[in-house]
Amino acid sequence: QLLESGGGLVQAGGSLRLSCAASGRTFSSYAMGWFRQAPRKEREFVAAITRSGGSTSYADSVKGRFTISRDNAKNTVHLQMNSLKPEDTAVYYCAAGKYASDASRVYEYWGQGTQVTVSS
Repeated sequence: QLLESGGGLVQAGGSLRLSCAASGRTFSSYAMGWFRQAPRKEREFVAAITRSGGSTSYADSVKGRFTISRDNAKNTVHLQMNSLKPEDTAVYYCAAGKYASDASRVYEYWGQGTQVTVSS
């Protein structure tokens, strides 16, 4: 089970830190990803991190502003979001899969999502 937290309302240029807590003992066996879905748009890839945390990848739209990290001892993955823009407004989902990818079909488990709203 995956549970996201940390969403909210923030002004443009501000920051938020999303967290995703995973239950179970096999968290380190899964790569983790963050995706988002804005109203009337398809779900899109945001960031991914390998099982060890040694490698990360980002969508071009967030590169340099967002940072994904994980703590395998605490079964958590984070998404630090800086310099937020109104176009970052979406529901953000964390997901767990066998390997890190920008393709949503790779991920087996999904959280319920947390709303991020960036005002201009």
